[in-house]
Amino acid sequence: MDKNSYMGFVLIVAIMIGSYFLLKPSDAELKKEKHLQDSIAMAKTAHKPAAALKADTSKKTAAVDTAALKGIPFGIASTGTEKFVTLENQELRVKLSTKGGRVYSVELKNYKTFDQKPLILFDGDNSNSFGLNLRVQDKPVNTNDFYFTPSAQNLTVAEKDSSSITMRLSYSATQYVDYIYSLKGTGFKLGLTIKTTGLDNVIANSNTLNLNWAASMRKQEKDMKLDRTYSTVFYYNTDNDVDYLSEGKDDQKSITDKKMQWVAFKEHFFSGVLIAKQGIDKSDLSVSIDATNDNDVKQMKASLAFARATDGSVPLEFYFGPNQFSLLKDQGHDLDKIVNLGWGPLKYINRFATIPIFNLLKKFNWNYGLIILALTVILKVVLSPLTYRSYLSMAKMRILKPEMDEIKAKVGEDNPTLLQQEYMKLYKKAGVNPLGGCLPLLLQMPIVIAFFRFFPSLFELRGQGFLWMHDLSTYDAVIQFPSIPILGDHISLMCLLMTISTLVYTYFNNQISGATGQMKYIGYITPIIFLATLNSYPAGLNYYYFLANMFTFGQQYIIRLMVDDKKIHAQLQENKKKPEDKTKKKSGFQARMEEMMRQQQQAAAKKK
Repeated sequence: MDKNSYMGFVLIVAIMIGSYFLLKPSDAELKKEKHLQDSIAMAKTAHKPAAALKADTSKKTAAVDTAALKGIPFGIASTGTEKFVTLENQELRVKLSTKGGRVYSVELKNYKTFDQKPLILFDGDNSNSFGLNLRVQDKPVNTNDFYFTPSAQNLTVAEKDSSSITMRLSYSATQYVDYIYSLKGTGFKLGLTIKTTGLDNVIANSNTLNLNWAASMRKQEKDMKLDRTYSTVFYYNTDNDVDYLSEGKDDQKSITDKKMQWVAFKEHFFSGVLIAKQGIDKSDLSVSIDATNDNDVKQMKASLAFARATDGSVPLEFYFGPNQFSLLKDQGHDLDKIVNLGWGPLKYINRFATIPIFNLLKKFNWNYGLIILALTVILKVVLSPLTYRSYLSMAKMRILKPEMDEIKAKVGEDNPTLLQQEYMKLYKKAGVNPLGGCLPLLLQMPIVIAFFRFFPSLFELRGQGFLWMHDLSTYDAVIQFPSIPILGDHISLMCLLMTISTLVYTYFNNQISGATGQMKYIGYITPIIFLATLNSYPAGLNYYYFLANMFTFGQQYIIRLMVDDKKIHAQLQENKKKPEDKTKKKSGFQARMEEMMRQQQQAAAKKK
């Protein structure tokens, strides 16, 4: 194009833009024209005979049939405008979309996010999908891509406290797919019955319906990292076994050998659960993390296969609500197993001991900080006999230390096998178990670890404040700074207090046990590791550990006043004077230790 061509093109564009604005009718002219057209349309409709209206309806029906016959499955429903229908009760506000006939969004009306915004589990086109995978006329069809027609249902007398609506996807006038939703006046459950009518000869393998469900669970809590740590896909089979995908990385699993009863998309404190009353024949589950997405916790997907009932229906049920143990238990179907209370014995400690005591204390309507305090007191009282035995054993070892130092000076450090043998002889004569101080502590460890899983999963702490802590379910930052590896971008005050109390407890514990050398300093490393590990964990957990340290310290102080070192020393000396009872059977541990030392001594002699 030469200069004149460019000039002509610019002038043409300028004329078009200018004429658009110059010739554009005013708002008053537009309103007048619209009013005139509406009046003409109303006049035509008023004088139109009934027979003509009926003919128009038949044409529309014929258009649907024609689309189907032309080989376009659900052709008339492939285009349309997305509209929304809302079902609402005291707890839930469920928005249904005509596109896909699916649950578009779920709002929990009585809960807020950490920053006091409406709590919406998921919403939008990009974050969730729900549709049947059908094969019609040898073509794959997903109902999530088609437009449904909503229609309200006539409720029976027994259902008057409910609201119900049907989303229909029409193949023809007598062939369709119905999603029948029902919501009771209270509760967190949304009923859903999927029913196909007249499609047995249209859908391939019509006895089984394949459903794809996907959702990105939105961030609800303060700390995304902790939120993701406790979020994943849970599933429960008809053999009463619960399992879940990895919480720390992308994961997927296909289950064909067992029927599933429900699949849960679990976010830290809230879940969306799909319950199949007749079971799920096949399940393909997956969970993934998009590290670049700051709004969604995780992306979860489930591909499920259901067998239809004799009437062509698949009865389902959704649970949209909090992961509160007692509330989930009331829902039935063992939904309380969504709350991960730990593995092995830890799960049973929390389920059958910690939770019943906690629920009992809740009945007093105390602040949750006081409830944690009372829980700690009860635990320490129950474990006080073990604490006493541990202290007594460490006191005996401390009193024997001068004699152990004499043995060490006599034998030397270059022969550790012989040194250990001499130590064992001393322990045996004095009647001291060298592991006596460790065993009570080891027996307490499962409880300590069980609480590590219990408090982060405890829904009741969410949004509950105590002292300076505004929310016991998340960290209480006292200092903020740019993010650094391991520690993060803050210092939690309660975690800092817990660390200081652990260091003080370690110092006094070393005084009791008489620890020296590396053993004296290794106890100071653990609290520093705890500071880095627990800094982003709930303030309620650090508060419990802080209280546990303080109560243990107090117990040891009281026991120290009760125990007389001189009496213990006299008792040990008296034990040493007693003749050895050769008929007494050695313990398994003692026999193994002596055999190991004997083998080490023989090996050393051969080498020499």
